[in-house]
Amino acid sequence: MSAIAGWVDHGRDLRREWSVIRAMTATMACRGPGHEAVWHSERALLGQRGVPGADAGEGPPLAVERDGRTAAVAVLDGEVYNADELAGELAGRGHRLTGGGHTEIVAAAYLEWGAGCAERLRGIYAFAVWDVLRGELLLVRDRLGNKPLFYLPGGHGALFASERKALLAHPGTESAVDLDGLREILSYAGTPGHGIFRGMRQVRPGHLVRVGADGVREERYWSLEAVPHTDDHDTTVATVRALLDDAVGEQTGGPSPVGMMLSGGLDSSGVTALAARRLADRGAGPLRTFSVAFGSEEDFQADEVWSTPDAPFVREMVARVGAEHTDIVVDTADLLDPLVQRNALRAKDVPSPLGNMNTSLYVLCRAVRGHTDLALLGDAADGVFGGVMWLEHEQLLRAPTFPWIAMARWTGAKHGLGTDLLAPDLLESLDMDGYCAERYRETMARAPHRPDESEVERRMRDAWYVNVTNWLETLVPHSESIAQSVGLSLRLPYCDHRLVEYVYNAPWSVKSFDGREKSLLRAALADVLPASVLERRKSPYPVVQDAVYAEELCGRLRRILDDPGAPVADLVDRDATAKVAAEPGALVSGRGVWVARTHAEMVIQLNTWLEVYGVRLRL
Repeated sequence: MSAIAGWVDHGRDLRREWSVIRAMTATMACRGPGHEAVWHSERALLGQRGVPGADAGEGPPLAVERDGRTAAVAVLDGEVYNADELAGELAGRGHRLTGGGHTEIVAAAYLEWGAGCAERLRGIYAFAVWDVLRGELLLVRDRLGNKPLFYLPGGHGALFASERKALLAHPGTESAVDLDGLREILSYAGTPGHGIFRGMRQVRPGHLVRVGADGVREERYWSLEAVPHTDDHDTTVATVRALLDDAVGEQTGGPSPVGMMLSGGLDSSGVTALAARRLADRGAGPLRTFSVAFGSEEDFQADEVWSTPDAPFVREMVARVGAEHTDIVVDTADLLDPLVQRNALRAKDVPSPLGNMNTSLYVLCRAVRGHTDLALLGDAADGVFGGVMWLEHEQLLRAPTFPWIAMARWTGAKHGLGTDLLAPDLLESLDMDGYCAERYRETMARAPHRPDESEVERRMRDAWYVNVTNWLETLVPHSESIAQSVGLSLRLPYCDHRLVEYVYNAPWSVKSFDGREKSLLRAALADVLPASVLERRKSPYPVVQDAVYAEELCGRLRRILDDPGAPVADLVDRDATAKVAAEPGALVSGRGVWVARTHAEMVIQLNTWLEVYGVRLRL
């Protein structure tokens, strides 16, 4: 675990500004509670938080020399999975490595290959290199965006950090959000590069950013390509299995005991089975598994989205692999705890329409952290292999907007996710339909295709592209930021770029060969999973079904309406909000309940966000 931050300015002497960078890194102490270190020079300040003894970006900013003088300084958040391979190659090219971990590998790779080093690294990482000799800062984010990296251009340089809150800690920044930022929040568009706060940017997955005396430039070093798929069915299934097994193997290495978030579904069960095998082969002891539930198994109420409880499938998987299991029971009091809710919000820095999912994930990660500091997660498999619900409906695939927005509209939402209680004049200014349509067109313009594709193949490739770009850009940071806020590192084997590249180019007929979602993944895991798990109908991340929770949501809406000084008071439709507040039963179960809840949750989250962050809305 680690966090990075920095400040480069070609028009200011930064040698006496080290306290600013310390204030920035202090906001991310949860990501690196073990130590804090700062490197400074006239034009650059680089800071890092870390955990002593970790095997990745654990050290202070690492300076490397060339011809007896400091040539470059690097800071790293994340891990380089091919570090040993690169170390051997770099040593063969004359680099003297001194045991500085993965940060030293990054610094030496930069000296050897310049910005081209990004193409040689494999792993989950965000890093910065200050080239002392050239006076240029390089920011790099991994291919699928497993690690976040934000920056804020300004003056004669830029600020950068692992989290938005670190940039906001700089005295020269303003916690301001304009209409475009609010649109991004409410659309869940996952627009690559969007930072939400005004002026703030995020390094896009597979991209690098150069900050020099002549300004800021962004360059792409990786992207998905449309290439012919020549493997037959059996070879394709075997290759998927091999790639996934390799990704799990890389991500279960290291000295920390490995945990696994197990739901009993196909995705997490597959990783559980492969991880348990890897640990057994290394004699590393049993895999630790963790599951989340709301109340007892008997309390579960099936509906059209959540058809089966997780517990029976979890028990079967635990028995099958011999895992050391812990059930994490989240009760309504946990979800309604104001401190827990604020902590979950602060972890993400921005409000979310999925409020109770954020808080329950926070409680789950906090409990898991009591057992281990490293956990595997089955997230992203739906996007990579086609398990998202909108792939099942032709009208959602043909909609000229993001499919999750089309699905929300289909189940009752008027605009985006969490918009229906906003004031009509605000909704008119936001023009959510127009914003979503435009961002969707931009995404589709980037989607690569082959000239010989059929209409069906082209449409499904478009759907796959938005799943592994914009959708992942909302999904992956969601889990990463909340887990890191309690000191838990997550690894996502399904977010291995080699696996994504291969599956992306498999034809639709191969991806859907048995007429079910995630055909390839199910076939690839057939020999390691019980039939019950392989045949289980997809069940999303669980949500609380307690009427007490819905009653409290409605109570909080009423309190907001009764408080003329509430930060969100001028942003809501009072009549619509009052109607929802009077009908808690509509927020408990039934068709479209997840959409209905997003409206109530978003108003409450916006109110807390405006208060806690002191956000100035520039509308």
